[in-house]
Amino acid sequence: MSEQVDVVVLGLGPGGEYVAGTLAEAGLDVVGIEKELVGGECPYWGCVPSKMMIRAGNLLAEAGRVSSLAGGAEVTPDWGRVAGRIRGEATDDWNDQIAADRLAAKGGRLVRGTGRLTGPRQVTVGPRTFRARRGVVLATGSRPRIPTVPGLAATPYWTNRDAMATRELPTSMLVLGGGAIGVELAQVFARFRCAVTVVEGQDRLLSQEEPEAGELAEKVLRADGVTVLTSARARQVGHDGTGFVVHLEGEGEPLRAERLLVATGRHADLAALSVEAAGLDPSARTVRTDGQMRAGEGLWAIGDITGDGSFTHVSMYQAEIAVRDILGRPGPDADYRALPRVTFTDPEIAAVGLTERQARDQRLRVRTSLLPIASSTRGWIHGRGNEGFIKLIEDADRGVLIGATSAGPAGGEVLYGLNVAVHAEIPVERLQHMIYAYPTFHRTVEAALGALR
Repeated sequence: MSEQVDVVVLGLGPGGEYVAGTLAEAGLDVVGIEKELVGGECPYWGCVPSKMMIRAGNLLAEAGRVSSLAGGAEVTPDWGRVAGRIRGEATDDWNDQIAADRLAAKGGRLVRGTGRLTGPRQVTVGPRTFRARRGVVLATGSRPRIPTVPGLAATPYWTNRDAMATRELPTSMLVLGGGAIGVELAQVFARFRCAVTVVEGQDRLLSQEEPEAGELAEKVLRADGVTVLTSARARQVGHDGTGFVVHLEGEGEPLRAERLLVATGRHADLAALSVEAAGLDPSARTVRTDGQMRAGEGLWAIGDITGDGSFTHVSMYQAEIAVRDILGRPGPDADYRALPRVTFTDPEIAAVGLTERQARDQRLRVRTSLLPIASSTRGWIHGRGNEGFIKLIEDADRGVLIGATSAGPAGGEVLYGLNVAVHAEIPVERLQHMIYAYPTFHRTVEAALGALR
């Protein structure tokens, strides 16, 4: 069976769903292919359910701070409330009918199954082949990267999907990986009185961010009772039917826990898409694109598969660019200089642009500053829970910010102004003469600008 259409969108995560729906609304004949749930990882196993978990854990922590600020409070953690909200409000018990109907209402067609490229502008799903007049959009996302630790593959380890779907909280959990997913879930589970140990191979948590961010993450996790092991790697994993045993490299007693969460990153699988049929390298880690998200003649790629950042907001940003290009509308190329990222721990650790190390590795002449949130009036007023800092990176030759970290209460929201400053390349001198609302957390930015050295 072969059918002519205008566009085939392979993968209907946030970006792919947007591309398919928007092009269909524009009058094109669009087929969207999805082997799992329309909407992808974010609404069902990532951003949305995890933030519900984090919100619940943060409430427990805030209740624990009442005694020093407002009186007395007692809380009893109930994981069932969290699991129920994830099923009932976030995922509709992992049913994507609403999303599928949304695509149909816009004029798009949904084909369920595993699609693969079988030629230029051609995708095959089972017995059906679609030939795209305008082209194909690759938006297949990524999947958890599972390390090749002896014994691990034979055990019932968890990924983020299992953690989001669990109805019952384990009594203890080991987390392999101290990146954003690992530290977020470690803190949540610990606040619900699960004994958690994080094992990170690098010398600090959040190794892609500023060193101060990793230090802060370790400090707050330890305050929540989490055991943090850095520069530690698993050499053997076993499961005896009731729990896990993890042997680390070097000497020492093995680690034991009821559950093991693997959070060691994500990767795209290009070989499974048969990308060689479209002239791409199936052994590559990502699909390379130009500024308009073109990966070849009649081929576009967006989202995790591009390697430009495994974030929903990157996928949506790239989706808008691809839509414009497919419709022949002019627009700027993709620009990742001010790519924002947030780790939703308590406190939130948010960053944009380059880290100090990245800037220096590019041989830029930089000025930096680092001020604790607690040094501001708002931080002092906030009291317990006011951990965090503002760190700024300035290109001293151009006099503009090229990177920043905003860690603290609402750190992700405070990042917005810094995001604008980096993206628009607003001169630091102009930022120093701006009026900053008082008393706010973001007022620390003003002080940090004055402290650049």
